Amino acid sequence: MVTAAGVQIFHGDDGLAWEQYPLPTSLTAGQVLVQIDLATICGSDLHTLEGRRPATTPVILGHEAVGRVVEMGPPLIGRSQRPPLSLGDRISWSIADSCGNCRFCNDHALPEKCDNLFKYGHAPLNDGSGLNGCYSTHILLRPGTHIVKIPESISDALAAPVNCALATVFNAMAQLPENARRVLVQGAGLLGLYACAALRERGVETVLCVDVEPSRLALIERFGAVPIDGTQGDDSVITQIEAQTPEGMDAVIEVAGDPRLVPVGIRLLRAGGHYVFVGMVHPQSALELTGEQIVRKCLTLRGVHNYAPQHLDLAVSFLQRTHRRYPYEELVSEPLPLQRLDEAMELARSRRFARVALRP
Repeated sequence: MVTAAGVQIFHGDDGLAWEQYPLPTSLTAGQVLVQIDLATICGSDLHTLEGRRPATTPVILGHEAVGRVVEMGPPLIGRSQRPPLSLGDRISWSIADSCGNCRFCNDHALPEKCDNLFKYGHAPLNDGSGLNGCYSTHILLRPGTHIVKIPESISDALAAPVNCALATVFNAMAQLPENARRVLVQGAGLLGLYACAALRERGVETVLCVDVEPSRLALIERFGAVPIDGTQGDDSVITQIEAQTPEGMDAVIEVAGDPRLVPVGIRLLRAGGHYVFVGMVHPQSALELTGEQIVRKCLTLRGVHNYAPQHLDLAVSFLQRTHRRYPYEELVSEPLPLQRLDEAMELARSRRFARVALRP
């Protein structure tokens, strides 16, 4: 009988350490113990390790993963957004646990901003069981966590990032008007490539995607979009796009995290266009923007941070429909052992892959 999880614990300035951490001896109502099959490294984890994102330590990082149910607490009475679960079910789960009772959960349709929000991969060891992150052999899911079953047709490499990058893309897509026919994606990382494929599957006629890295530009067409080479600067980007869409873009989705892209996006939007910000989740994101630009062009600006349960459901359904049409597998590295997390982080920094995989 397994009584302890193997975990990578981040101790702040003292770095990472491979340790054994006790599994809970019993589960309360609504809790689900999951054995992790595969985890992937998100950029926010790199930012934490590099000191660019604050973290309360010690903590088990990691929030992207797929795993199997190994133990369940009694059913939770009165609240459930989950499918019926059985031992052995292959699942993913929402990045956050929400209460279901607060103003954001009930009144504003923003459970991702719950007054009592708990986020996997960010909560420290002294919060609950401590098994709060995915760089571990096991994770304990809380009662307010949305769970979705993963079809066996979807590989571990495709399934692991679904509860972060792809679900967030579906939240961003939900902010676009139904009649959007010309959309620019700023950034061809994992979110950007997901967005290209999702926009094309939605029926958007013209999907353009701009980036500055040759390896990423080479992938854009394979995900259904027209690549725009950003290496020659803003004027070149504007010229390339206006030559193809002189009437202006209906929408721009920013997933690059670079505020310097915003003036270009504003310039390219038609009157009445929509701008969705996704990537700028860091303090160094002051915008070069005037109120006049927003007012005179009648623009809608919307920020998207994480997602709600329905976006995770849509993401899994999308993957199930399209996993043979797009080369998602090529975006994820071959898995490294979880004990070699330091090495995996270095590979993630190299940007050879959109995601680096870890096998506990």
